[in-house]
Amino acid sequence: MTEENQTTVTARPWWKSLGPGLVTACVVIGPGSILTSSKIGAADGYSKVWVVVVAVVFMLAYTALAAKLAVVTQTSTGDLVRKYAGQWLAVLIGLGVFFISAAFQFGNNLGVHSALSAYKEFDYWVILFNIVALAFVFSFRNLYQVLEKLMTCFVGLMLLSFALNLFFAKPAVGELAAGFIPSGLSEIGLPLLGLVGTTFVITAAYYQSYLVRFKGWQLDDLNTGLIDARVSAILMALITLMLMCTAAAVLRGKELANVSDVANSLQPLFGEKGRFIFCLGLFSAAFSSFLVNSMIGGFILSDGLKLGSTPADKGPRILTAAVLLVGMGVALYVIKSGAKPVGAIVAAQAVTVIAAPLMAGTLLWLTNHREIMGQHRNGPAINAVAGVGFIILVLMAYHTAVNKVWPAIQTAMQGPA
Repeated sequence: MTEENQTTVTARPWWKSLGPGLVTACVVIGPGSILTSSKIGAADGYSKVWVVVVAVVFMLAYTALAAKLAVVTQTSTGDLVRKYAGQWLAVLIGLGVFFISAAFQFGNNLGVHSALSAYKEFDYWVILFNIVALAFVFSFRNLYQVLEKLMTCFVGLMLLSFALNLFFAKPAVGELAAGFIPSGLSEIGLPLLGLVGTTFVITAAYYQSYLVRFKGWQLDDLNTGLIDARVSAILMALITLMLMCTAAAVLRGKELANVSDVANSLQPLFGEKGRFIFCLGLFSAAFSSFLVNSMIGGFILSDGLKLGSTPADKGPRILTAAVLLVGMGVALYVIKSGAKPVGAIVAAQAVTVIAAPLMAGTLLWLTNHREIMGQHRNGPAINAVAGVGFIILVLMAYHTAVNKVWPAIQTAMQGPA
């Protein structure tokens, strides 16, 4: 290469290469994550900060695996699963992800409803926003490009809103630092599993392989994809920790039944402006998760059923609409009946933890397959981290099934006393 040519070749700034990771961060930080991290901060102070860090490390590992799988193979994950394991596994994963997305979607609907109802009571906010979401899904030819720009704005709003709340909360730095040291390992329960489940979201990590293909990254962009995954993980950790630490600083001991309780509890401390700032972040989290979560369920199921795996195909958009409509229907029932959604949101998080090992194991297997990955197979370090993450998911699934889900089923089968 001549000196003249060398001067014309410039490295692309890393921040201009971000995209898929920002979309992933948006789906991870939703109403369930906001409520769960606030509840744990209010109940346990800063002592569970380390849980967020551990969960984000595992989320980073699997997001990086999915990104690498996409840039190396340039093939949909559903097609790879079909070729090397069989159609049954592709369909099973697709149905599982669709169910999980639909279960979470009503929580996202309630989050949007709570954020807006804090200022204007209206029972049908969710209908209006589902109409907007459906129009978004079907209106744009280059759906990914518009989605990436929108999610970038929402991430910025979340960071600004929750950082301002944390600034006014003035957290105790010493207690916060101590929270990074693991403790309370014997206190694992459904709320703590919910915190892990809303941070280590394997469905979102799995979907990263689709987003990377939509972005158009090739093998030469592998390092860019890994940087994107790291930035995504840092953003997830920052936002979750800001929420937890704000609650630990100013909401200690308060009972928080829903995200509206979080907003209303901040008003006496920060005033109406502080409440508005929080609701702005809540709306950004809810509506961004609202869109991307529905796309995860729709696209992965469509891929599993061989109905298409890109925004240019009709199948993914139709099934995305199905997730939106199911979530809207359940949310309207909850709003009109007055039923408290907290238990349902936490249960949905537990369902994700139970279903997670299948997707995690599939990603780990595919990225270690010599015929698929060639020289880009996983190294010992990433296998060690991802392997521990997989074991933790299995153990958490067992704990949830035996100690939470099965007792609830037995109670339901017994009926009223």
